[in-house]
Amino acid sequence: QVQLVESGGGLVQAGGSLRLSCAASGRTFSSYAMAWFRQAPGKEREFVAAITWVGCYTAYADSVKGRFTISRDNAKNTVFLQMTSLKPEDAATYYCAADLKRSTSWRLYDSSNEYNYWGQGTQVTVSS
Repeated sequence: QVQLVESGGGLVQAGGSLRLSCAASGRTFSSYAMAWFRQAPGKEREFVAAITWVGCYTAYADSVKGRFTISRDNAKNTVFLQMTSLKPEDAATYYCAADLKRSTSWRLYDSSNEYNYWGQGTQVTVSS
């Protein structure tokens, strides 16, 4: 059974940093792209960042570019999201997602429809 479990969320002051982790289990994820999305109350889920299967290529939403960094450790089946210079508008539930439909693909997607496995989310709160 495929599982994605996020951790690392919490309360942080504006300008602070957090590192989110997503531990994957149930199969080997090293051949598949992974991504982070977020959803704030009353808003639609939005793309944050994605990374290819070997981590060579990454993609970011314009709103987080230069502040967030996605990375992965395939030996540990874990994906990370390092968030710095956090702003109140970054507050949301952050979700890890896996694209297990396309093995060893070099293409990254920013649509939630392209990812077929999701974690339960971890809450990030940013105080001003």
